[in-house]
Order: sequence, then C-alpha cells, then structure tokens
Amino acid sequence: MLKANRYRSLGYTSFFDPDSGFFARVPDEGKPEPFWSPHGPELMDISITNWCDMGCTFCYKSSTRRGRHMSISDYKSVIDQAAEMGTFQVALGGGNPNQHPDFLEILEYTRSKGIVPNYTTNGRGLTQEILKVTASTCGAVAVSVYEPFDEAADAIQLLTAAGSKTNVHFILDAFSIDTAIEWLKAPPEFLAPVNALIFLNYKPSGRKIFEERMLRNSARLDEFFSLATAPVAKLKVGFDACCVSGLFARTDASNALVDACDAGRFSLYVSEDMRVYPCSFQAALADGDLLDRTTSLHDIWMNSDNVRSFRSYFASDRCGGCSHRSTCMNGCPIFDDLVVCGNR
Repeated sequence: MLKANRYRSLGYTSFFDPDSGFFARVPDEGKPEPFWSPHGPELMDISITNWCDMGCTFCYKSSTRRGRHMSISDYKSVIDQAAEMGTFQVALGGGNPNQHPDFLEILEYTRSKGIVPNYTTNGRGLTQEILKVTASTCGAVAVSVYEPFDEAADAIQLLTAAGSKTNVHFILDAFSIDTAIEWLKAPPEFLAPVNALIFLNYKPSGRKIFEERMLRNSARLDEFFSLATAPVAKLKVGFDACCVSGLFARTDASNALVDACDAGRFSLYVSEDMRVYPCSFQAALADGDLLDRTTSLHDIWMNSDNVRSFRSYFASDRCGGCSHRSTCMNGCPIFDDLVVCGNR
C-alpha cells in the first residue's frame, strides 16, 4: 500500500510503497526539488552489530568475532524516534546483522512501527526462521558477494526460494571492475534469481586501505558505465551514491533515475555504540554525536555541526562551474578520491 507524507510548508510530498520499494519525492507544482528534510531522515542506516566471522581485509567496519551488538533496548529507542520523524525504511548493517542475537525481534519491532526493514548479509547464519521472518517483514535483502562466490550463491538461493526480494552488493574497484564487466556481458547463472546487481564504489576505509584499488585508477570506466547503463541490459543494475559522479559525467543517465548523496539531507547513520553520523563511512574518521537520554535523533539532525557540515558541502561551490554540480552535488564530502567523473 502506497504511503504518503505531505509536507505542505516545505512544498513537497514523499511517497513510499513498502511492498515494491518504490520511493518518490515530488515537489508541489512550481516548487523546486527539496534540498533536505527538516522533519528528519526518510532513510536510516543502522549498524546493529560489529560482529562478523569472515575477516575480510577490505571490511570498512573492521568487524571481527569480538564485535559488539547494539542492545535491543537501544535499537527500539532508535526506531521509536525514527517513526516519530516519519522515516520510511531502515537499512540494517554490520558486521553481519542477521547474526545479532535479537535479529528476529528487531525485524518484527521495526515493521510494527510502520517502518520497513532491509538488511545486508554475507549469507552466514540464515536459519529457516530468519528466512521466514525476513520474507514477511523486509522490503529487500542485499547479499554481499566475494570470490569465490559460493557462499553468496547459496545465500541468494535460500533468500529467493523463501520469497524475499534479493539484491547483490558488488564492491567496484580498479581490479573487480574486470569481473563486473564480464558479468554485465554474460551474467553468471547464480545471479538469475536476483532483483538487481548494485555496484558500490570501493572506499578507502577500514581494516586495511588499498590505494591502488581506488576505482578512479581503472582504465575501463567508460566501458563499464556504458555497459551498466545500456538500454538493453542482461541484468537490472543499480549504484550507490558514490558512483554518481561517473554516471553523470560518462553516460546520458537521466537525473530523475539517479540521486546524489543523501547523507545529512535525507538519510542518517547510527552505529552499534549509539554514535550518529551523516554517513557510515565517517565513523572511522570522527567521533560523531552520541545519542543518549540527554538528546534525540531530531536534535542531532537539526543541530549537529557535523551533520550540518555535510549539507554545507553539498550546497557549496566545490566543483565550480561543472555542468553536473546541481545533480552530483560536488561528490563525496569524506573521500575526495571517490570522484570518478574525470574532471578533478
């Protein structure tokens, strides 16, 4: 059922379909596109755990078997406040979120508050009970894929067989772009059941930083973006906001189909230790704002210097007279080298 939040004083309406995942932010006639939402974030990223047993060298959260879980009471407090602000959906991450000891309660409580939960998994710990509750509560699940792809393929099969909309998250860097191009030309069979293949620009953050992996170092960027946005594609493809600079500069992608970064404008991140940031990738670089009994998410959203600094960056003249500035909004405010437009 389509949900609508009408913000008359702000001149726009947000629409969200919890079943299909459709979302649209529609300005009133004659009004400009809203730059941010003073009422609060429409989407929240919540790290409910930093526990993971995979030990990936490139993990931006540096998750381990010693990682901590967000308490269920803290989580419910976050969700209660999110519901009051009109948040439509949350993206649960980690760590491996479905291995949180209270994961089933987390999914059910979120949905009971009128918010749609989604989560990303490495595929481990997907019990039959988790698969069942996921299918009945979640908008979508994303499976992170890593070579040799066996575990990811098994997770995709389990989730899709249980009836969950399943996407694949693929970290795109100067080396993996070769595999991405191969998949776009001839998709492997295990991707057949997925809803979409989502490309995530590699970020220089976490357990170990590989500067040579930065996507901008690839000589195949034009080839990749051309294939990924071809009118006739063999896979449904999506991108994270960190790929936007390449999309706008290297393709004819419609502005209506691709959004610039929403961090601090329409989205917010809460870590497992109740620190709040505009973006999850800032967590390793700054202290963030502590969410406790003396403050609230809306206070932080409105008054945090850190959150407001992101809005200031997106509204700034960082990229001068670039023709894509109004849609790209100057690229990433955290990692300058993520920009792959070729113009800076």
